[in-house]
Amino acid sequence: MFLSLLGVTFCVSLFVCFIVSRLFEKPLDGILERIVADDIAYAWTKYLKFAIYVVGISGGVRIYYLENFLRAPTEDFAPPVLNTDRWVLEIYRTVIESLQSIAWMLLIFFIFALIAYVIVRVFELRTGKSVKPD
Repeated sequence: MFLSLLGVTFCVSLFVCFIVSRLFEKPLDGILERIVADDIAYAWTKYLKFAIYVVGISGGVRIYYLENFLRAPTEDFAPPVLNTDRWVLEIYRTVIESLQSIAWMLLIFFIFALIAYVIVRVFELRTGKSVKPD
């Protein structure tokens, strides 16, 4: 039963990452094309999509928590029972944790992208020309 839970949480996290990656594909492309050269922007976009998957799956599939299902019962600890309610809770928790992890990663990216955009914009205004046409 534990392996089924591990597999389902992995698949749910993978699906959430796929959806988020598709939703943010154009904004990430647009931001990176504006900040860095076009030939590098493609590579950075690929890397960010990879990072979305890594961060989302590692945040959604919480191995340290799932280890509780494998621990032997003691007088102070009883392993959680994998009934229907627990499955629903674990799937919900997987979705929320995946989204939360991805949201933090994207927030950090967008903060640095905003700083880079301001630097590019200041450079454009000082030189009196546009690095890239709007």
